[in-house]
Amino acid sequence: MLSRSSTFYLMAISVADNLVLILIVVLELSVKYHQQEPFWSYEPWCNLRDIFNYGAYNSSTWLVVVFTVERFVAIHTWKMKTKICTSKCAAWTITAVFLLSHFFAIPYYWSNVSVFENNQTRCIYKPEAPSHFIHALVWCQTLQAYILPFLIILTLNGLTLRLISLSNRIHITTDSTSRVHKVMPLMRSRKRKSVVLLVTVSMSFVLLSVPRAITQIILRTTHMYTLDRNDYNLKINIAADTGTMLSLSNAAVNMYLYVCTQSKFRQQFLACIRQVTFYCETKL
Repeated sequence: MLSRSSTFYLMAISVADNLVLILIVVLELSVKYHQQEPFWSYEPWCNLRDIFNYGAYNSSTWLVVVFTVERFVAIHTWKMKTKICTSKCAAWTITAVFLLSHFFAIPYYWSNVSVFENNQTRCIYKPEAPSHFIHALVWCQTLQAYILPFLIILTLNGLTLRLISLSNRIHITTDSTSRVHKVMPLMRSRKRKSVVLLVTVSMSFVLLSVPRAITQIILRTTHMYTLDRNDYNLKINIAADTGTMLSLSNAAVNMYLYVCTQSKFRQQFLACIRQVTFYCETKL
């Protein structure tokens, strides 16, 4: 049940996830704790940083969404599958996701400013920026990165599981026909594998992203917005960083989840381990 278009989506998700890990985990978070004045503390990187960061994160998020839609179509209807689940459609969709994700992140260019305080250059939110502008950025990001993807993924997963349940009932009632008896188990097996992949990928994204979504809404829309984010005596800072860690870990484990749900990958992986073990035993 995995089409060639699914391969395109998985490759695109892999690229987006690696961009998230490189831009956010390595160049922002890791460098932050090893340098007093990272390169993105200065202009123009201070203004461009969040465009690339949110662009990469939103690309990773919406690629999971369109992959969920593609799997939903492939499982539910064969007529739409021939039009939507194609390599050409996948390529155009992936391109649109990357472009739109970075386009909607452009307003962040005007949200940051490089300042020199206490003998140190830092990149911070503009103090003179209107509060409604900051709140609009936060809610737009929350809407496009969390709320809408969550609703789409949960809805499609629910409909998919409902279809699988109904197909099982149909199989039981039509089991007296020998032809159906031979065909249906194969279809059920293929659908089950596809559903395992779909549910594993999408639900792991939802579960790992929920803590960050909640903490970011609390931080950015209440009086806590003015708190020192480096003060870890405050519980909200610990909760926010934990949510960020869980959200970013989704980008780190995504491809492992994709490949480990495939039986052929597991077979090849075990064969490789056996070959390595045999090689080491012969050398020793």
